Amino acid sequence: MLRRSQRKRIKLAVIYIVAAVLVLVVLPWALYSLFGEREELQIQEDTIRVQLLRHESNKIIELGLEEYIVGVVAAEMPAAFPPEALKAQAVAARTYAVKRLQVPDPRIKKISLQADLSSDPAINQAWIDNDEMKKRWGITGYNTYRNKIVSAVLETRGQVLLYGGQLIDPVYHASCGGKGTENSGEVWKYDIPYLQAVACSGHPEGNKEATAVFQLTELDRRLGTQLAALPAAKLTGNSSLKINEKTVSGRVKSVSLAGKTISGTEVRSKLGLSSTWFSWQMEKNAIKFTTIGYGHAVGMCQYGAKALAMAGKNCEEILLHYYTGVTMGKVK
Repeated sequence: MLRRSQRKRIKLAVIYIVAAVLVLVVLPWALYSLFGEREELQIQEDTIRVQLLRHESNKIIELGLEEYIVGVVAAEMPAAFPPEALKAQAVAARTYAVKRLQVPDPRIKKISLQADLSSDPAINQAWIDNDEMKKRWGITGYNTYRNKIVSAVLETRGQVLLYGGQLIDPVYHASCGGKGTENSGEVWKYDIPYLQAVACSGHPEGNKEATAVFQLTELDRRLGTQLAALPAAKLTGNSSLKINEKTVSGRVKSVSLAGKTISGTEVRSKLGLSSTWFSWQMEKNAIKFTTIGYGHAVGMCQYGAKALAMAGKNCEEILLHYYTGVTMGKVK
């Protein structure tokens, strides 16, 4: 029989050995898994070239199409989204880019005859490089998220969307707010057959309300109205501030402000509102707007794509849901 002191020494020795293993083996492995550099996935034989105008520096860089798509997906969709949603975004972004390569964008050519696309989201698609990805995600996030996005791009390599055999304009927006998407003709001048309203429940993260308050003088300056000159009684009634017409989905199509008719898209643009799904209420000498969703609501809803991916839908099913009557094709 071992004496109590011997048993105690053996027990302490075992504890020391276990602790040493944890410190020397397990801990370094765990730290490397979290913070260590991982091999970056690379895109080989990226033969289609893009001349990209970086709007921050006004300089043109050349890169492969698929590498360009990596930067677009990183800029346009949260990297934490499910892989199938990221793949759907990659196909939409690639379709947009290839169409602009085939049919030059006059807005770009006015700035530079050499450029094919701009990284300015107000003109084309947003785009970020690896350095910006590291700033946004940190080293740990960069190691994980860039490879996740590259995988989505590689798994859809060359895939594009067609309607009647022709590349489409695959517009997309952040969130429809759960109201469903919008007919293109309700938002813009033309009604495009593959950009029709479809059911979409969105996602709770993208269906939140947002508010914006404007003084009447500021509204008048931005919208060209004369609300500040009206008596308070008229402002609180329905005659001077009213919605004239709504779209099929229920968004604001036009409003009447002190006798001036303005489209919902113009109100959204000039006031910087999140969407045309808005309402308002008076607050002394100001008006508070409440919006739901984010973006023009036409085409693919990105948060809706996330919800569909979480429900088990794949990339193609997501895209065929949001773009009516399209087919999948390949870049030749």
